[in-house]
Amino acid sequence: MEGPSHHPLTPLRVLRGLLCLSILLSTAFMMLVYLAPVTAVTFRLFSVHFSRRVTSFLFGTWLALWPFLFEKINKTKVIFSGETVPSRERALLITNHRTEVDWMYLWDLALRKGCAGYIKYILKSSLMKLPIFGWGFHILDFISVERKWEIDEPNMRQMLSTFTDAREPLWLAVFPEGTDFTDQKCMRSQKYAAENGLPILKNVLLPKTKGFCTCLDALRKSFNAVYDITIGYKHRCPTFMDNVFGVDPSEVHIHIRRIPLNMIPVSEDDASAWLMDTFRIKDDLLSDFKAKGCFPNQGTEGDLSTIKGIVYFTTVIAITCICIYLSFFSSVWFRTYVVLACIYLTSATYFNFRPFPLIGLVKARFNHKHTH
Repeated sequence: MEGPSHHPLTPLRVLRGLLCLSILLSTAFMMLVYLAPVTAVTFRLFSVHFSRRVTSFLFGTWLALWPFLFEKINKTKVIFSGETVPSRERALLITNHRTEVDWMYLWDLALRKGCAGYIKYILKSSLMKLPIFGWGFHILDFISVERKWEIDEPNMRQMLSTFTDAREPLWLAVFPEGTDFTDQKCMRSQKYAAENGLPILKNVLLPKTKGFCTCLDALRKSFNAVYDITIGYKHRCPTFMDNVFGVDPSEVHIHIRRIPLNMIPVSEDDASAWLMDTFRIKDDLLSDFKAKGCFPNQGTEGDLSTIKGIVYFTTVIAITCICIYLSFFSSVWFRTYVVLACIYLTSATYFNFRPFPLIGLVKARFNHKHTH
């Protein structure tokens, strides 16, 4: 699988990459400071469901810029294989973790299924500290973890309890390996497997089962399926800046298995064993991918629509231009609004704070009063 980058890093690619990154950052900043306080704060005071629908729609439009960058500007081939999944189904996604950008390529599939704004990730808490992007992760209700189960379990269960509304499309993405794959981590994983009678895996790490089982337990009644997603790269695994500059990857292969919920054991021990066996299947798939350069049953999804990509891009740019005009060439009140929005987004992300619906609070107090 190792090979040369599919494009040399020329000055033109560096310039284009920096331009793309500046557009992504500026559009994200303007949309977050102007729209998030309305959709994710004001609307949420009245209805979490309505707030999430509007927030997911608007910021899903911005997220569509990433697949457009990958597939249309950088000319990366994203090849889907395995099974075709329905649009806007509520599902738990379990994915191997090859590199720091795996999760971005799930947007390519989510966009095709109308779920770009409805995908939620369980990610390490350090990512919430990223400038601007961390605000977006918070507004989109991503779940941050410290990788200490005694701390993470109550936080995860609290957040998962807010995802039970079956009216809301949901893709909850979990990386059970807990970290990206390296040869050194693989050797440690293999040593642990040998000492504990577990499968010896060559292309993935042994999965951590507690987070997966917790997600299943909390949302089993509202999920339709689990999507077992396996990602492979040609010719080498890309970094974030490889993506920005369009150097790598030349091809991303995404294999999907859809498993109905009734096929997954209910007990934690049996569900853990099922996950372990699923990663053994992933390991075999990736061994075949290394040998053949592809996964079985390719071509399950079509190409991304260029016209839709241009519409998304134009819409986001138009919104950003209006926000820039209001910030620099209009009333001082808009600049005050931007400052206050930045303060709120920074503090809400840092303290992991989300407004509680006032109507729900009033109803709870009313019911409490009449039951006593």
